[in-house]
Amino acid sequence: MSEPPRILYARESALDVAEFRRVLEESGLGATRPVDDEPRLQAMLAAADLVLTARLDQPGTPLVGVARAVTDFAWCCYLSELAVSASVQGLGIGKGLLEEARRQLGPKVSLVLASMPDAVGFYHRMGMAPLANAFWYKRSI
Repeated sequence: MSEPPRILYARESALDVAEFRRVLEESGLGATRPVDDEPRLQAMLAAADLVLTARLDQPGTPLVGVARAVTDFAWCCYLSELAVSASVQGLGIGKGLLEEARRQLGPKVSLVLASMPDAVGFYHRMGMAPLANAFWYKRSI
């Protein structure tokens, strides 16, 4: 049995929009993100305070995971995307991205997110508590 590939996690403030789009599509998040609107995707990346990536430690291997967040680095962080390509799901990459986010944010910063319905179990397994008192205005487009 071969060893699982080594995953490299990094902070990439200048992530290529095409790589971001591809991982969104491969993860399934592309169905709920504006993947056909490149300027909007670019704006999403440019305005993010924290963009973390996961890449396989193999030559020429593309991006396989991304976490994008808006934070003040002092009190709170909203994780707007946690996307892992379907072909590598199950290798612990989502967990690794969450751990890297928490490491970079430190213990004084809360981490909140809105889960896709089919990912709720994952966040429970990661030890995240659901919030019964969260509210939002849904975007109109």
